Order: sequence, then C-alpha cells, then structure tokens
Amino acid sequence: MLSQRARAYQGFTHQIVSGGIHSGQFISQRELMALLDMPLGAVREMIPRLEAAGLIKTVPQRGLQIAHVDLKLIRNAFQVRAMIEREAILHFVHNASTAELDAIEAAHRDILRRASNPPPDPTLFDEAQALDWGLHDRMVDALGNDIVSEMYRVNSLRVRLIKLEHSVITPTRLIPAMQEHLHFITALQARDPVRATELLHAHIQSARARVLTAPIEQVRAEWTPTDQPQKRTSLAS
Repeated sequence: MLSQRARAYQGFTHQIVSGGIHSGQFISQRELMALLDMPLGAVREMIPRLEAAGLIKTVPQRGLQIAHVDLKLIRNAFQVRAMIEREAILHFVHNASTAELDAIEAAHRDILRRASNPPPDPTLFDEAQALDWGLHDRMVDALGNDIVSEMYRVNSLRVRLIKLEHSVITPTRLIPAMQEHLHFITALQARDPVRATELLHAHIQSARARVLTAPIEQVRAEWTPTDQPQKRTSLAS
C-alpha cells in the first residue's frame, strides 16, 4: 500500500499531466491539500522531494512556485531525455518481442486512422497522448533499472510542463508525431539499432523544435552528437 506521501506525489504528477498545475504557478500548501485531497502532513512531506527534483521551489513571502519553463529548462530536459532514451532503444531493439512490437505498431496505426478521419472522436487526443508517452516509458522501463526509470519519470514531468506551456495538441501535431513513432518502430521490428537510434533522435529533435518553434535545421545542427559525423535525417512532415 502506498504511503500518504507517495499518494500525494502521485496526485501531484497527475495534476501536471492533466494540466491542473501550470508552469510558474504559485500555490500554497493549503491549496495543494485541496487539489490533491490529502492532509497537510502528507503535502509537507512531499515538498522536499519535489524541491529536490526541481519541480517546485519555495519563494520567500510568495509561497510555493511550480517550475518555471525557460530556455535553460527546455535545453536541459530534452538533453536528459535524449541521453536516457538512446540507451533504452539500444536495449529495446534486441529484447522487445516481435508480438509486442507488432501490437505497438497496430495501436499507432489505429490512432493515425482515427486522426485522418475528421472530426476526431472525443477520446482520440487523450488516447494518442497516452500511447505516445507509454511507448517511451516502456522502452526505458525495459532496461530493468529502477534508478534510471525514476530519473526518467521526474524528467518526463519537466517535459510535460514544457509541452503544456508551449504546445496545443491538434491533428496537425498528432499525425506527424505518430508517423515519427512508426518510423522508429519499423526500425525496431527490423532489429536495426543504428537506424532505430537515428530515428528516435530525430523524433526527440522534432518535439523540441515544436516547443521552441525554431527552424528544424537549426535544432538538428545543435543536437547532432559531436562525436559522430553530421548526417541529414528525414523527419515526418
């Protein structure tokens, strides 16, 4: 059974994912109690964990502030994401079963089919977002390293704060994201670690570029690993 502190933290992460808590927002302990439906003691015990993760900070005479999204946070969060997911996909390409990869592909193609036949059904965006995040979480968890998984989960909350601040999910954003996933899923099915890694890297670059609304060529140049020769990577349109 989860402790009250763990339940409070779980509730806090849900509020980030659902948009109930926003970047830069000031919130009191009493407001957190009401939002999370948790007692004050559990909220107070949770706060040091959030502060250590950089998700919240105490501002004198103002109270608690949710992490503020700025260029530094965007750069750092996406860099951590790229580092962890690169290791994850190199493991997943060799260890995921064919049946699992086929099921993942089928789920993505179903989302694409639904997104391509407007008007979208009311559950489409939530299901697409869950499928998107779920695949990345699954690859990281497949490493079997609890420390890495916890680091990734905390960083994912930063990424989700960033995306809620800077982007709105629409069919024009959803379809390219699903197509980018299918590109590296195909490489996973072919058991091609080099291609899978390249395409995952391109997908993360594309997500970062959509947040920054910067030209994708500029972002690609900035994110090309310095220990490898630069090469152009096709991104979904």
